[in-house]
Amino acid sequence: MSCDIARGRKEPCKDSVGGLNAVYFINKGDLGAVTYSISPADVIDAVAGSPDAYKFDIKGGSTYTENIQSSRESGTTAFEQVLELQLTKLTKEDHNTVKLLAYGSPHILIEDNNGNVFLAGLEHGMDVSGGTIVSGAAMGEMSGYTLTFSGMERMPASFLGDTITAVGFTVTEGV
Repeated sequence: MSCDIARGRKEPCKDSVGGLNAVYFINKGDLGAVTYSISPADVIDAVAGSPDAYKFDIKGGSTYTENIQSSRESGTTAFEQVLELQLTKLTKEDHNTVKLLAYGSPHILIEDNNGNVFLAGLEHGMDVSGGTIVSGAAMGEMSGYTLTFSGMERMPASFLGDTITAVGFTVTEGV
């Protein structure tokens, strides 16, 4: 693998926005073989087996950050993937789902407010590394769940080259 870059970058237009729109959880082990496009590299074109992707709509306080950890001394580079979710409203059904997410290591599709979708935890999954189940003191404070998912991968999260269903996922909407 060559470490030489092959393109530059112009100043982009100011037509991008922050924020996340939805996340989709895929149970670890359900993700089939992943096919990448040749150009641009690292763009997912297809997944085998139509794995189930469970959609969670999110608004507001959720973020995704990818930290590059590179060391000249050890000759290594890894990508720490961190998803912080805020899920409002406590319910019996969500309580059980949050427990199962904490027990597992799902792969996570992350859809931002620009229509980009990328796959975090491709090889190793994402683990719940913290969170809260909270009901605030005042009526206007949050009642719900905060979850922090963390993962460490050899490559940054790959973008999907097409829509989630066109790439091959079977989407189950929330209730």
